[in-house]
Amino acid sequence: MNQATPRTVLISGASIAGPALAFWLHRYGFDVTVVERASAVRGGGYNIDIRGAAVDVVKRMGVYDELEAVRTPPQTIKFVDSAGDEVASINTVDYVSQVNPDDLEIARGEVTKVLYAHTKDDVTYAFNDSIDTLDMHDGGVDVTFTNGEARTYDIVVGADGIHSNTRRLVFGEESRFSRYLGYTVAIFTVDGGLSSGAQQSTMYNVPGLTAAFGQVTPDGPAQAFFAFKQDDPDALREADFEGQCDLVARAYRNEGWRIPEIVAAMRSTDDLYFDSVGQIRMEEWSKGRVVLVGDSCFAPAFLSGQGTSMALIGAYCLATALANNTDHTAAFAEYDRSCRDFMVKSQDLALSGSLTVLPATQEALLQRNEVLRTLASRKEAGGGGELGAATREASNAIILPEAAEAAWPRRAASTWR
Repeated sequence: MNQATPRTVLISGASIAGPALAFWLHRYGFDVTVVERASAVRGGGYNIDIRGAAVDVVKRMGVYDELEAVRTPPQTIKFVDSAGDEVASINTVDYVSQVNPDDLEIARGEVTKVLYAHTKDDVTYAFNDSIDTLDMHDGGVDVTFTNGEARTYDIVVGADGIHSNTRRLVFGEESRFSRYLGYTVAIFTVDGGLSSGAQQSTMYNVPGLTAAFGQVTPDGPAQAFFAFKQDDPDALREADFEGQCDLVARAYRNEGWRIPEIVAAMRSTDDLYFDSVGQIRMEEWSKGRVVLVGDSCFAPAFLSGQGTSMALIGAYCLATALANNTDHTAAFAEYDRSCRDFMVKSQDLALSGSLTVLPATQEALLQRNEVLRTLASRKEAGGGGELGAATREASNAIILPEAAEAAWPRRAASTWR
């Protein structure tokens, strides 16, 4: 088995990186199982972006038109002060045109639905389950699942997010690889009367703090987004639901606009996402026959706007490397070479700060507002490209690898041994 191309692959995680990897591995002839702790592929969620080289990936998958059909419609995002008065605005079309015209802004759940639809008939999905133990040896990886079953796979892939169970089992505790960026994020859906005035996405900022409120999809429920400076990450890990709500309430206790009523609505939501804002930085993405992809090994933090694109590109690069090499060690090395520089550049984009979403100082906030107020006129004069320049560069900073054969055939099982 050491010198044979891996045939059976277990992927832990059915968000974006996992199903995208399953798609490509099936196309290249692998026998794929995806295990997911949740009871189904998760829908809903906030808007994400598919940018630059990741657009090329979904075009190669043949799903770009499907995703474009359900993309978030163009909208104007209004920025307001504590009195609710508009201080700036930006049309999403204007911003996308400054980055890459084919980029997609789309609700996260729409992406997961499309990826699942294109893989559910070709790969095995095991929901309500997860990996309990891993034991690597020359013949493969022995896996015991939490449901008590045991199986052996040639390769195991951790695509299970920033708090990856696979990474913990094989590489060690998260604290060895996490890089806390000093912020907390809370996202939740708001139903009922508060949603009635949420058709237009609106953002409120003071230095080091942001709040946004609006509909992710037309006629859908309103979604609230909070991100705020938090010096003590331990307080986040120790908080239960009420404690998390209390942390948000304290951070925003002196703020205006609609903050008080949105914070109050958080206490009755049933879908609160609450976490620290951080990155995962690892010098090695693989160990033996286990390899990581997506947020489990190169989470960039939402400030980069690159997380989904990185997941799609990483999945493509890993699958292509496995298809191109008859030895998993060589494949993992090729995977690293093909996309590490891209992943690091995207992570560094978050560290440079976010001019639009989370200005850290009053000076940066005023500068942001001025840039947005004058964007339209500068575009008419042939300028304005600086707003998306860093994102444009980072999202295109990779030449996608190719499979060794232009149209890789699905191989019979006997040729893998």
